[in-house]
Amino acid sequence: MAFPTSVNDQITDSVTQSNVKVIGEAPAMALGSLYQSLAHAAGVAAENLVTQQQNANNLSLAVISRCTEALLGNTPAEE
Repeated sequence: MAFPTSVNDQITDSVTQSNVKVIGEAPAMALGSLYQSLAHAAGVAAENLVTQQQNANNLSLAVISRCTEALLGNTPAEE
């Protein structure tokens, strides 16, 4: 305790210790938050990659369909 007060020493010590505990836990809480943010970002990136691959597959199916029609001579009527 830095200087004498009218407050019981046990009370000031408990408040000081709880403040030290909160300050000591701050880096762990910050890292936990960082890890959660990174995991979320990685999950969203994976979802975006899957969507992009599905769209590329749909486009390739459309191109293959048109090429097959052209090879077989079954071109659609132009409007």
